[in-house]
Amino acid sequence: MCIGIPGQISELIGDSHAKVDVCGVQREVNLALVGTHDDDGNSRIGQWVLVHVGFAMSIIDEQEALDTLEALQNMFAVEPDVGALLYGEERA
Repeated sequence: MCIGIPGQISELIGDSHAKVDVCGVQREVNLALVGTHDDDGNSRIGQWVLVHVGFAMSIIDEQEALDTLEALQNMFAVEPDVGALLYGEERA
């Protein structure tokens, strides 16, 4: 099963990477598929992305991100393996 995890871009790193906050864990994510700036030239800092295997696959709105995180946290309550996706291996 493939799961994309919502994260919020907190810092741009170089030309194609960013720090993305996923449930309090900072992860380095490749932004090559969505870009570091939107079509108007605005930085993506603060925007939400759907992350899969280290890549931001798409830009999502905040409500979709929060709804997805809530669903994943509910899954974690019954399936502890989901914790590694949300909180990293060290907190799973």
